[in-house]
Amino acid sequence: MKYMLLIYFDEQALSETERTQCYMDSAQLAHELNSNGQYISANPLQPTSMATSVRVRNSKRLVTDGPFAETREQLGGYFLVEAENLDEAIGMAARIPMALKGTVEVRPVIEIPGLP
Repeated sequence: MKYMLLIYFDEQALSETERTQCYMDSAQLAHELNSNGQYISANPLQPTSMATSVRVRNSKRLVTDGPFAETREQLGGYFLVEAENLDEAIGMAARIPMALKGTVEVRPVIEIPGLP
């Protein structure tokens, strides 16, 4: 089963050196998961200052700068992995470097037949 590991943290919490180290540690984890056949995809996200939110209400599109909601922690990246079960996915989430400073949300992915 596929699981999305969503990484939330205060995007101001890391120095540039810490951010670089986090990227290197995350890349190492991705290579380890890949060698086990569990890696699908992973990427950090640009800061929320680069975000654009889109809503459609009454058939009208509303586009605003920034994230959907103001929160203490922001969605900063993700890993998409293949795991046998939730416990295995939780084990992978615990190995993500930002789990030490933020939160990693583990969510099963619904696979819809017919999607490319």
